[in-house]
Amino acid sequence: MEDIIQKDQQLLIYLNNLGSEQWDWLWLGITNQFNWIPLFIFLIFLLFKHLGWKKAVFTLLFIAILITFSDQLTNAIRRTFERLRPNNNLAIQDSLRTLINPQNYSFVSGRTTTSTVITVFLIMLLRKYVPSIKYLVLFPLIFAYSRLYLGVHFPIDILCGFINGLTIGYLAAKLYQFLSNKIFR
Repeated sequence: MEDIIQKDQQLLIYLNNLGSEQWDWLWLGITNQFNWIPLFIFLIFLLFKHLGWKKAVFTLLFIAILITFSDQLTNAIRRTFERLRPNNNLAIQDSLRTLINPQNYSFVSGRTTTSTVITVFLIMLLRKYVPSIKYLVLFPLIFAYSRLYLGVHFPIDILCGFINGLTIGYLAAKLYQFLSNKIFR
């Protein structure tokens, strides 16, 4: 296990040090959830356009519950493992380019988990209406890389966030289909 953690740290140091000051502004912007609001508004528009008002409102409530669940699960995992963020890890913090300094725990990445959950859910929900929705998969990939670039998550945090997100998003889409079929016959 120690070997895996050491390789994880080495990979982060390598990826993080690929960054440069000229690109820092971009990755700081990408990691800020508020900068993604235009994408979120567009996705909400697609829900209303393809599902109608009642089902779109139901879907938005479902998504709000899904985000809350994802966030709380991430917090529970973090409290269980208590892995320090790279920027707080004394063994490697001097080897990193750190542009922000969050203080909570690192494992697993909450932004990766939640963005993947919502992406998988929306792709499964909208793919028959909007075939190009599959490109939404770029959102959590870019969002997750920003966390490595900024030195606030290890690659394993990101990988496990993706796994959590894929699993939760898929199961949520199945639950949504079941509930939606019961409610909107």
